[in-house]
Amino acid sequence: MTRDSGLPPPGPSDGAGAARPESMPPESVRPESARPESVPPGSLRFDSARGERPLVQAERLSKLYPVQRGPFAKPAFVQAVDGVSFHVDRGETLGLVGESGSGKSTLGRLAIRLIEPTVGRVLFDGVDLTTLSARALRAMRRRMQIVFQDPYGSLNPRMTLREIVGEGIVIHRLARSRDEETAMVEGVLQKVGLRPDMMERFPHELSGGQRQRVAIARALAVRPDFIVCDEPVSALDLSVQAQIVNLLEELQDELSLSLLFISHDLRVVEHVSHRVAVMYLGRLVELGPAQAVTERRHHPYTRALFEATPSIERGGKARRLLPGAPGSAINPPEGCVFHPRCRKAEEGKCDVEIPPLEELVPGSGHRVACWYPEVE
Repeated sequence: MTRDSGLPPPGPSDGAGAARPESMPPESVRPESARPESVPPGSLRFDSARGERPLVQAERLSKLYPVQRGPFAKPAFVQAVDGVSFHVDRGETLGLVGESGSGKSTLGRLAIRLIEPTVGRVLFDGVDLTTLSARALRAMRRRMQIVFQDPYGSLNPRMTLREIVGEGIVIHRLARSRDEETAMVEGVLQKVGLRPDMMERFPHELSGGQRQRVAIARALAVRPDFIVCDEPVSALDLSVQAQIVNLLEELQDELSLSLLFISHDLRVVEHVSHRVAVMYLGRLVELGPAQAVTERRHHPYTRALFEATPSIERGGKARRLLPGAPGSAINPPEGCVFHPRCRKAEEGKCDVEIPPLEELVPGSGHRVACWYPEVE
């Protein structure tokens, strides 16, 4: 069941694509002029629908990765994220959906500064993460955590559950004694549905679902305000997926967490999110309330994602798979990045001009980056 939430007001830069550097190395495309002062007035200074400052506010994030070539070759870069802006309110889940290679995981890591942006900034509770020193950032880390996709690779096989979950408690000095640390680990394990007597077990003794619960417990142990869930159920069986999704919803309601929930499955994102952002080849193409995005699907890519998802609601009708493959992130298409695969693309328009992420209905909070959106 889709969650209801307030609608964010319109804003001109909430996900608009930024100009793509031709051949600049990452360090050279991050001048002071491209940092906070370069964000135009009225962009994302204060756009929470609840009348308060968003907990997380990303402004025109871009990330370039250099590609190794021969000594005489022209420099090349992978454009993983291209001028993306978004915000997450307190207690809100923003779902981020897209195909593999769309830049979802990179954006999630940028949101908590696990990796450095090439251009742009992230405000966390009003503090610019990109300006913090290593020491100040470490202190801020307690308030923002991540649950990784692979429950088999994200846990140290040489550590017990007590050590895995308690590591953050020790690093951030949240417990005054060993007994208090043990009590905190027991409490958070119980909160995610694991027995305290499992504390001395190693990851290889657990099932995939139990491992992911440990990963969630590790994130919760330091009492964060914001958690990036990077495809937390994609490596699990369907029955276990439902358990983990329900657990995350319960924990969010109980602890008032803010979540960035990343997935390639639009239906899972629809179920857990207040708002949904659709990403394609490094850019946001649609953003809005979860029910509006999944029901109206104004962008052709959003519609294609939905139609390619297996569903019993279609009464056995075959899925309509999106033709072609995503474009190259090294040499992205000009204009709208989706136009090579779009049945509505028009030459001279879609292959030349980048569509802004704008509301079709003013005040709806439902934005789409398309020159010819799907309107029924």
